[in-house]
Amino acid sequence: MQPVFDTSLLHPRYWLSWAGVAFIELLGRLPWPVLWMMGSISGRIAYFIVPQRRVVARCNLRCCFPHLSRVRREWLLWTHFGWLGVAVLSQGVSWGISRSRLKRLIRFQQQEIVEAQLAAARPMILLAPHFLALDLGGAGLAALIHPSAYMYQRPRNRVFAWRVRRARCQFGSVAIERQDPLHGLIRLLKRGTPLVYLPDQDAGRRGIWVPFCAQTAATVPMLGRFAALTDAVVIPTIMRFATWGRGVEVIFQPPLSAFPSGEPVADTTRMNQAIEETLSAQPAQYFWVHRRFKTRPQGEPALYPPRVRRQRR
Repeated sequence: MQPVFDTSLLHPRYWLSWAGVAFIELLGRLPWPVLWMMGSISGRIAYFIVPQRRVVARCNLRCCFPHLSRVRREWLLWTHFGWLGVAVLSQGVSWGISRSRLKRLIRFQQQEIVEAQLAAARPMILLAPHFLALDLGGAGLAALIHPSAYMYQRPRNRVFAWRVRRARCQFGSVAIERQDPLHGLIRLLKRGTPLVYLPDQDAGRRGIWVPFCAQTAATVPMLGRFAALTDAVVIPTIMRFATWGRGVEVIFQPPLSAFPSGEPVADTTRMNQAIEETLSAQPAQYFWVHRRFKTRPQGEPALYPPRVRRQRR
């Protein structure tokens, strides 16, 4: 259901925010190959002008790919910023995109995996790590296969918060804030609405400690609980940009077997292993600028420089 518009957002203090929204939407009307080219160039410029995010991504790559040479990791970093620029400039594409344009942009792989679960009326969780094409891939999923439920963190800016929620609710999808009660989400899952679950952000002290890419990471242990409460099948899903401006690929992988086990640490570890396996598909398009390892186990040294650690989320 689309969010109700709050007329207080028309106050002059929000006009600059509305101008930003309008600019993003205008960008979204550009042909996709043009956006891809502009984003690739802008992202590589950002590599030089946002050094703190560059440092975060470099630390993450060093932690997650210690077997790679420094030259190879730097190339991944450089390539990542190009894709990051594509993700930023293409935000407006998913804000009001038509089904016909989605059909031209989105390509599904192994779609029969999801269709089999829908035909069997089986509750389904799409385990979708933070690849950079999530917004467009999610819109394509809702419009061309089945409306879904999403958990998201509301932006601080009220205008952008309204616009993002409106975009996520198009095509019949349901947007649920992370702070909302979970019983509504459980009901949706049991009724057959797929949940697009984004699990791979730093969980702070609320999480549990499990391995992720050779590091101990604070992780939210909710996937196994959701699956157990709803008897849902868990399908790892990759949403990535195709090369050379050819649109977006949504790749469904076989469901996790023998999941959940009922043991939170084992289930959360299995979830992280599944995420690691998806990284091999397109490592440069993973969201490396997030401080995934900000929270550290007691007694272990920080992984990010002090100035980066002091940044607000």
